[in-house]
Parts: sequence; structure tokens; C-alpha cells
Amino acid sequence: MASVKDSSQTLLLNIITKDKEEEVKIWECDDYPGESPDMASVELAGSSQTLGLNVTINEEQKDDIGESADHGETSNSSEQVETFPASGKKHQEGTKAKRSRHCPHCEESFPFPSYLERHLRKHSGEKPYSCSVCGRSFSQLSGLNVHQRTHTGEKPHRCPHCEESFPFPSYLERHLRKHSGEKPYSCSDCGMSFSQLSGLNVHQRTHTGEKPHHCPHCEKSFPFLSYLERHLRKHSGEKPYCCSDCGKCFTTSSHLTSHRRVHTGEKPYSCSDCGKSFPFPSYLERHLRKHANHCVI
Repeated sequence: MASVKDSSQTLLLNIITKDKEEEVKIWECDDYPGESPDMASVELAGSSQTLGLNVTINEEQKDDIGESADHGETSNSSEQVETFPASGKKHQEGTKAKRSRHCPHCEESFPFPSYLERHLRKHSGEKPYSCSVCGRSFSQLSGLNVHQRTHTGEKPHRCPHCEESFPFPSYLERHLRKHSGEKPYSCSDCGMSFSQLSGLNVHQRTHTGEKPHHCPHCEKSFPFLSYLERHLRKHSGEKPYCCSDCGKCFTTSSHLTSHRRVHTGEKPYSCSDCGKSFPFPSYLERHLRKHANHCVI
């Protein structure tokens, strides 16, 4: 009878012989840096025989195993121990067979059946792991576990610079660029950079002319969703931006900003010829025509 205890450093074997239990260290990272804990062997004391072990840890249960180990627990369902006869030849043949599991659909091969099974789902489209809340399915258990954070609200990934937390590593990576100022996605046309790939993809529509957002009420299309939302207010008559001074409402925030200059007296548009300023571009354009008419005369 044999049992295995696994840690990041040492794999121990408990061998019970003649009502006596002995613990033998059979693998250690520092001693054999080039070997894997998946395959191990140990010579039995007082015998010329060698006991070969094949310890297979299901990839999809690694997180559960790690949590059990942290609490001093072991999981029988996640560890499979195979024993081989004293003959090292048969053990080597078994090892070779395990490393020659080929995918029948492509050229990839895998050392363990569980790896091949998981890979085959890419070809078959099988998604056996379903969310009990929304019914969404996944090909891997780890994918389901991560997805469920959208329902539980769990946010295990914390920003080291502020108090924000995120459910997924990719969300944290994107957030960290706000602190670092990193903008790794650059436009090949104008050189403008963005912190997110989605930002670059949207920006490139200014160069390609793509307008994927269509108005359901007319034939107009727009490159950005915000442009469509603003346009739809013309059809609905919605005016969500209201002046706090006079109560007049507008369809866009830019129109409200311009209107408020009536109350504040701000005149940001200046004539380069005489220095006179105006609150609106249209006022400046009308003024410039006066200069143009004087020049013609």
C-alpha cells in the first residue's frame, strides 16, 4: 500500500510493509532540477527491485490541490498513483506510451490522457462545464471557475497602487497602465498611442472610414457608438443636458457648454486681425467676413 504527499519542493512516499510505515523522499527539485515530479521511482530497502511511480495531477484541479495543501489536506480524487513491477523496462515502455498520445485531427501530442481530452474539445466544440446561474458553457473547468466571478462579485486581483480590485488578471493589467502611463498600442497611420487594444481599433475607423453603428430610424451610420447615441436624440427629442441657470436643455453636452457662455461671458474665439473675442465660432466667422469685405473694397 502506498500513498503520496506532494509539495512544491519534495514528493514523499509512505510505504507500509509488515505493519510498519516508513516515509521515503523520492523526488526533490534541488536534487534533480531536470526531472519532473510526474514520473518518479524509489529503490526499496533490502531489495534489488525498484518501485516506479507515475503521479498524474489533473490540470483542471491544480488550484483545488494547492488550496488543500495549504490547509494540510489531501485530495484522493485529484491524485492517481500507478505502480509498476520491478522491471524498469516495462516502466519505461509505459512512460513512452504516455508521451505519444497524438491528436487525430492535428499534429499535436500530449504526455497525459487528460491533456489530450482537453485539447480534443477545441476540435469538437464540446463544452461540458455549464454555469448554474446563466447557463453559459465552457470547455475547461478553470474557465467556468473564472467566469463565475461575474456572478459572485469576487475580485481577487488587487492593484498595488490603489484600492481597486478586479475579477480577472487582464482587467488588472489594463488598469495598471493608468498608473504607469504605458500605451503599447500605436496607430500605424498617425502614430497615436492607446493603453487598450480596443481603443486603437475604434480610433482606426477615423482612417478607414468604417461606420459600423447604424441608425434604426434612418439610413445614417456612424464610426462610434457615442455618435449614434447623440444622433438618436434627434429622433426621440431627448435633451438630457440642462442649464442650471436658465433651465434650457440640449441634446449634447457640447451644446450646453457653448450655451453657458451666455451666462459666464466667456469668449474663447479671438480675431487674429483686431483681437476682438466672441463666445461662439459662428460669431467669429461672421466678424471675419467684415475684414474680408474691407480688404476687397
